[in-house]
Amino acid sequence: MLLQPANLYKNLQKLYSRRINLDLNRINKVLKKLHSPHLELINPINILGSDGKMSILTSLKYFFEANKNKVNAFTSPHLYDVRHRFFLKNKFITCSQIKSLTKIIEKTKVKLTLFELLTCVYILASKKQKGISYNLIESGLLFKKDSTNLWKYPKAQIISNINFQHKEWINPKTLHEICKQKVGSLSNNTIIYINKQKPKTLKIIKSLLKGNNSKIIFPHSWKIIKVSNRYVYKDKKNKIPIITKNIYSKGLINNLGFAIKIALDFGIKKKIIIKTIPKIKYEGRLQYIKSGKLRKHLMTNEKLLIDGCHSLTSGKNLNEYLKSLKEPIYGIWGMQKNKMPKKFIGIFKKTFVKLITLTIPNEPNAVTAEKLKSFSHKDNTFTSKNIYKALKLISNKEKKTIVVFGSLYLVGDILSKN
Repeated sequence: MLLQPANLYKNLQKLYSRRINLDLNRINKVLKKLHSPHLELINPINILGSDGKMSILTSLKYFFEANKNKVNAFTSPHLYDVRHRFFLKNKFITCSQIKSLTKIIEKTKVKLTLFELLTCVYILASKKQKGISYNLIESGLLFKKDSTNLWKYPKAQIISNINFQHKEWINPKTLHEICKQKVGSLSNNTIIYINKQKPKTLKIIKSLLKGNNSKIIFPHSWKIIKVSNRYVYKDKKNKIPIITKNIYSKGLINNLGFAIKIALDFGIKKKIIIKTIPKIKYEGRLQYIKSGKLRKHLMTNEKLLIDGCHSLTSGKNLNEYLKSLKEPIYGIWGMQKNKMPKKFIGIFKKTFVKLITLTIPNEPNAVTAEKLKSFSHKDNTFTSKNIYKALKLISNKEKKTIVVFGSLYLVGDILSKN
């Protein structure tokens, strides 16, 4: 019988702690016992920050592959299939590969967290791939003691938008400390790319990198402009029209622009980038569900949109896009306890005709639907036991957009059901 991804991941969750325990000692012990396989990875590129890591990584993967470069990629979390965390040259890893590599790691007798184990699985799997040009590696929590902070000489380190998230893991609980944990331990021997930031955040980042010997590319070197109602990437040498039917919000367009800047610096020709942009999609990030099982629960004039946004910054990005729509907006909201849900839902005060709250299925850290409703303080907020009942509460002949939002875990569950 074939091993199912969901069962494999459940087994790993039982054997390895999901509890975050920031410490590089354990993974370094394992890698040392395995003869430092991470040092055999070709051109590792760290992608870290608070928001936008996945869309930046995805864009770069598209551009590199269009340029005939072979790429491995490690992402976190997965939306609905654990195999999707590990992209190896031209396909995802198999369940049997994960299982066999886990056995090799277990022989070291070092007790790892689940994320540390998955990082090691990626390293061992990537080491076996031939003809690779780049290894794109998304960081987990913060970066200083994250299990992906393993290379003294990475090809590049890419900093996405940094904002006030994960304060429960830092002391003092300040934006400066968050920035310090993310960029204070970057390599002194690489190229550092910094995405657009709020002025206060960029000022902190610049002060923290003052003594860093790496080449640093600051965000003023490029920008996104609007020409004739179309977004255009612009730097000193290039103007690239952003023609896309898959990327909708200003925040995601900005992340695409950041990836364009990096791709150009890596020698990818402008014509390849222009040809590739229309193909780029971000799963679970402002994604319209146009087919599948859930569509059967809706009328043809109802649009279904999903977005895994869970921070104040990404929530504002979603709300800005929703405000641009000309039709009524209905929301289905689920969230985790550590994501400031009360502040988060305050962003959407005047957005929804009706809001349905859900408890994220199979997520121990989920806020209950009843508690989420209390945060809303709106008469048009209702609870539901599952997505099917939520859609039933909303669906009718009225033309509308229904958006499911607030958590990548909720979005992953939706994609799995669809």
